[in-house]
Amino acid sequence: MRILLVDDHGLFREGIALLLRTLIADDALFQAGCCEEALELLRKNPEIELVLMDINLPGISGLNGIALIRGGFPRIPVVGLSSSDDRQTILDAIDAGAMGFIPKSSSSAVLLAALQLVLSKGIYIPPEAIMGERTPVATAIRPAAATADAKIHPTPADLGLTPRQSEVLFLILQGKSAKAICKDLSLSSSTVKIHTSAALRALNVTTRTQAVIAAGRMGLRFDTRENLVSHSGEVA
Repeated sequence: MRILLVDDHGLFREGIALLLRTLIADDALFQAGCCEEALELLRKNPEIELVLMDINLPGISGLNGIALIRGGFPRIPVVGLSSSDDRQTILDAIDAGAMGFIPKSSSSAVLLAALQLVLSKGIYIPPEAIMGERTPVATAIRPAAATADAKIHPTPADLGLTPRQSEVLFLILQGKSAKAICKDLSLSSSTVKIHTSAALRALNVTTRTQAVIAAGRMGLRFDTRENLVSHSGEVA
């Protein structure tokens, strides 16, 4: 696993580097002090598999950086980092395409757990983003017949979604646009709209941001077929 850490404070990067030694080797961590440098590293090192992006950066902001990375390197998940942990900042990061948000005030245990969740195709949403959310709790729609494990980490199938709807939901949670989903899955725009509506309805939400929050809140997991979509648009 190779990770790119983007932060303009060298001392913070050094601290995160020490912490990440429990997950990756020293030479598996790339560091950048700004978005411009990060984008160059991503172009030169296609083996990078995860980006940790500070929200408050000089030059190109972290939020714009997240959007640029998601647009140019859509298969690389990005996690937002910030000393600002208000709900709006968290939602702005998710709107930009982040697969998670970790406040810099988090403990080392929380940070590592969040990274492991994202690396396993999950979404980490801190409590600050969920508090005050008026969207009905998505876990309330789990089937009564779900297994004990599914109740902890339900899959799209547990929500009544078909395999194709699950694939569409997975790409939605990855921050993919409707156009990109059409291309990845070789589907028409009308078909993607139908599957998107079904996925949002299953989560009991109406927007993509709400879908990310609901999925993070319920600990939604995708099985091997659902979370491995190849570059050719075929399910691996």
